Amino acid sequence: MKLRVIAAAVLLLTAACSPGSGEGGGGDGKSFEFWSFSGINQKAAVEEYKKKKPDVEVKLTEVGNAQETAQGLTTALAGGKVPDLVLIQGDDLPKFVEQPQNFVDLKTLGADEIKGDYLDWVMSQSIAKDGQILGIPTDVGGMAMAYRTDLFAAAGLPTDRESVGKLWPDWNAFIETGKRYTEKTGQPFIDNAATSVFYQAVNQGSQKYYDDKHELIYSTNPHVKSAFELGIKAAQAGITAKQSSFAEGWSAAMQQGKFAALAAPSWMLNAIRSNAPETAGKWDLAAIPGKSGNWGGSYLAIPKRAKNPKAAWDYIKTMQSPQGQLEHFVTSGALPTTPSVYQDPQLTGRNEPFFSNAPIGKIYPDSLLGLKPFYIGPDSTTIGTEFLDAITNVEQNNGNPATAWDDAVRNIKTAIGK
Repeated sequence: MKLRVIAAAVLLLTAACSPGSGEGGGGDGKSFEFWSFSGINQKAAVEEYKKKKPDVEVKLTEVGNAQETAQGLTTALAGGKVPDLVLIQGDDLPKFVEQPQNFVDLKTLGADEIKGDYLDWVMSQSIAKDGQILGIPTDVGGMAMAYRTDLFAAAGLPTDRESVGKLWPDWNAFIETGKRYTEKTGQPFIDNAATSVFYQAVNQGSQKYYDDKHELIYSTNPHVKSAFELGIKAAQAGITAKQSSFAEGWSAAMQQGKFAALAAPSWMLNAIRSNAPETAGKWDLAAIPGKSGNWGGSYLAIPKRAKNPKAAWDYIKTMQSPQGQLEHFVTSGALPTTPSVYQDPQLTGRNEPFFSNAPIGKIYPDSLLGLKPFYIGPDSTTIGTEFLDAITNVEQNNGNPATAWDDAVRNIKTAIGK
């Protein structure tokens, strides 16, 4: 992971030093350069936009995963050629919000008129301390657990979503279900322990790596420690396929039915469809242990030196309007951040054929009901990555589970200096 980030940064630095860096401007309104991260099929959203605006040219680049894209943006902002529009994952946003001078204040383009369309706790994360609006939210995660009904049936487990959800009222019960599955079939139950257990459990607290006063508590918060121990427990239980999310092996294992379940935020539905199209109708969705949760959510921002900010803003305004987000939900499953559409029949009545007609218009909004939003700070991504890596090290590299927590905390302190 870290090597890929460095490689992406080097490649983007090379591109950033090429001629053509501008100081910003209106552009012609007919083209713009868009940086996205991979794994979410942003190309489909761009194609939706081009149907509405066929005369606009969108130059889409999938830089890498979310972290690589954020690193590439950091490199470009340091003095190179920036895109006109960039997609930033929510966990990466705070460090950019701390440098508002690097971005267009979207209020100058009309964001004040639409900011009330979005969930307050989501919108607030993109507002700088002096009030500049630096990003418009594209989606919110919402959570479910995706599972293969055919593989569950072969293991003698129930297959209807209500009964499946009752198998795991909490994370310990989920791990025990995994043991039952693996003992019966000899096959892995979930893709990995880091993202399908730890990352979901840690996001279910009212505080995470920072407290409400924005002070670091990652090493003292008992909720973080408990979630980490659950991740280690799952890693040691022999129930994982040891496939990190979005890695090449992960996609292949999904296609081949090498694991039976994975944590699935609403945007993951499109990833499953894209990676394993032949498994249509074999998946279903059940409530996640703990019932509520959120993974992800992203923002669209315009760098200060963008050459075509007006064209980029038109994309934001068109695609992230309540109607635009509703349309994207219908086609991709990405849950809107615009609560005005939460009662729209197109959302509430939406069943997903690929996932055994699961009522995604109910499952995902319901998963947000018990959620307690927590502060995401500038070092949240770095902290989370070290915890994820420590669990993965135990799972995939025979790392020592007894020292994993201390190792992670030490690495975090080295990485962020506190």
